[in-house]
Amino acid sequence: MTPQDLPVPVDALLSAMGLVGIFVFAASGALAAARLGQTLVTFAFFAIATGVGGGTVRDLLIGAPVFWIHDVRPALICLGASLVVWMTPERWWSERALDWLDAVGLVAFAVFGTAKAMSLDIPPFISALMGIITACVGGIIRDLLAGHPSIVLRPEIYVTAAALSAGLYALLASIGMAAPWAAVLAVIAGFILRAVAIVRGLALPHYRTGDSPDQAGGPSG
Repeated sequence: MTPQDLPVPVDALLSAMGLVGIFVFAASGALAAARLGQTLVTFAFFAIATGVGGGTVRDLLIGAPVFWIHDVRPALICLGASLVVWMTPERWWSERALDWLDAVGLVAFAVFGTAKAMSLDIPPFISALMGIITACVGGIIRDLLAGHPSIVLRPEIYVTAAALSAGLYALLASIGMAAPWAAVLAVIAGFILRAVAIVRGLALPHYRTGDSPDQAGGPSG
C-alpha cells in the first residue's frame, strides 16, 4: 500500500519523508557492512533489512499490506543506497557518519510512521508508538546483523528523539495543524534533540543497581 492509496491521503511531503528515511537508513546499513569489510551482496542485504525493517513491523502491527511488497521504490532505493556507499571511498565517511545518517532517518521515519498509522484511523497515541517502532526497529536490525551493541542501548538519547518527533506530529495533526507544517516542526524538534545527544552525549537519568554507579548498565534513551 502506497501513501496515496490510504483511505485518508498522506501529504506528498510525508511520502517524501518516508522515502528519505528509507534511503538514509539503508545507507547506514550499507555503511555498517562497509566497516566490516563485506561484499556488495552483504551491503545490499544490510541496506534492505535496515531500510524497510521498521516499516515492515509497523505495517504488520497495524494490519496494512507491507509497503515495500506492493511498491518497488523502497527496494530500489535501498539497493541504490548500498551502491552509493560501495562506490565511495572510505575517507568520505567520518566516524560519526553512521550516527548522523541514522539521525535523519530516525526523525523522518518517526513522522511518516505516525502519519501512516493516523491515516488508517488509529488513535494518535498508538500512532505515535507506531512511529517510534518505524524509526527504531531498522537500526536495531542493522546493529544485530553487524554484531554491535544495539543503538538503543547507547548512552545518548535515541528513542526519546523518535518519540519527540512522533508524539509532536500526532499532537499537532490531531489538533488540526496542516500535515506539512506539523511534519516539518516535528522533524526539526526531533533532529535537534538527537543532534545535541550526538554532539554532547546527552542522556536521560538511568536506573542504578547496587551501591556503585559502575555496577549499572550505561544510560540509554
